[in-house]
Amino acid sequence: MKTVTIYTKQTCPYCIMAKNLLTHKGVKTFNEIRIDLDANKKEEMIAKTGRMTVPQIYIGDTHVGGFDDLSLLNKEGRLDELLGI
Repeated sequence: MKTVTIYTKQTCPYCIMAKNLLTHKGVKTFNEIRIDLDANKKEEMIAKTGRMTVPQIYIGDTHVGGFDDLSLLNKEGRLDELLGI
């Protein structure tokens, strides 16, 4: 299974839903980067993704996007392949 990196904020419901979906898919650990704890990480996320909202999700080196993008991948049956399961 590929490494999952997710930029989050503690109070973000979409971040929680994304982590729950990934956990349901068998992802046991995340590289979670809390942008609400470190302003530099927020700037890093914006520079990498071009987006200002969380979550921002990477599976391996692939930028998936946010929760809606992740959910769509799952509905289309492409998330398992991307995760390597």
